[in-house]
Amino acid sequence: MNTQETDALKYPIGKFVKPDPVTADHIRSWITDIEELPTAMKALVENLDDTKLNLRYRPGSWTIRQLIHHVADSHFNSFIRFKLALTEIDPVIKPYKQEEWSLLADATKADVQDSLFILEGLHNRWVTLLKSMTPAQFERTFVHPERQGLQKLNTNLGMYAWHGKHHLAHIRLALGIK
Repeated sequence: MNTQETDALKYPIGKFVKPDPVTADHIRSWITDIEELPTAMKALVENLDDTKLNLRYRPGSWTIRQLIHHVADSHFNSFIRFKLALTEIDPVIKPYKQEEWSLLADATKADVQDSLFILEGLHNRWVTLLKSMTPAQFERTFVHPERQGLQKLNTNLGMYAWHGKHHLAHIRLALGIK
């Protein structure tokens, strides 16, 4: 498999590209993406059996089960980062080892319904928070020790709107759905 084919499987919707500037329209669209993700995820995976949940979208990738649990883990971390940035001045967030988390029993064996429930409740709360935020609050920042500089909440919102779509595309690839 050549690099282009590998990239197409790894990034089926392309990599996140931050618009410059981030506009109110971007933010509204991204909030809608966050709001719609749990329903889209549930519709895609709720009737899958263990065989299908263990499918991979490319050789060496995570299984569908691991992807679902990863999205819950990742979005939970992002929600906490939002709350920290809204209540502290430039907080330093704690990164987590997502590759190692994906190998733990709760990511490899747990019922995906657990993470679907988490996503539904978490995204309901997140959307409530996001819709209450002012433009100035979306400019608030946090420090990610593994990235350069301050991370704005508006950009983080865009990254996580993309992240949900990115992993939905991985699941569709694993299932052979266009």
